[in-house]
Amino acid sequence: MTTTLTLHPALSRPELLAAPVAAALAAWPGEDAARVESAAIDPALADTAAFCDRYGVTLAESANCVIIAARRGGETTYAACLVTATSRADVNGLVRRHLDARKASFAPVDAVLAATGMEYGGITPIGLPADWPVLIDAEVAAHPRVVVGSGIRGSKLWLPGSLLAALPGARVLPGLGLPVA
Repeated sequence: MTTTLTLHPALSRPELLAAPVAAALAAWPGEDAARVESAAIDPALADTAAFCDRYGVTLAESANCVIIAARRGGETTYAACLVTATSRADVNGLVRRHLDARKASFAPVDAVLAATGMEYGGITPIGLPADWPVLIDAEVAAHPRVVVGSGIRGSKLWLPGSLLAALPGARVLPGLGLPVA
């Protein structure tokens, strides 16, 4: 990957991480945490397409984290879905069935921000509430070095997909990401 950004060990730049992300990374084994890098970006360019275009990162190297609200009866639970930026999460098919939900949809932004302590446009699977499943497309899990949010709009993280697949509550689901039409 060629990028115009300066990468740093993520934990050496805590100002580039949302508090829950920094806490989660600090709890990782040292050798794993050392494999995560961060870079400051223009917060106005946090959205994937603008970020990739400006900083020389391909969509295939980027992963998007979306939070899903799954409903069954009167109960709503949340889950994170991580798919490549060249795809979209199969929310109404695979995700809904996997979560055993009657209905699944994108979670309300205000609820997600309040529950995660992260910023819109910077949501990442690292540091999410412990009871939220993290569903990861197999393509993301197999990626040698993927770009994800850092919990804030002003930076991004680079790390192996295998570290994302090892997150607590993570489940790798082949076919989670559907090609964008």
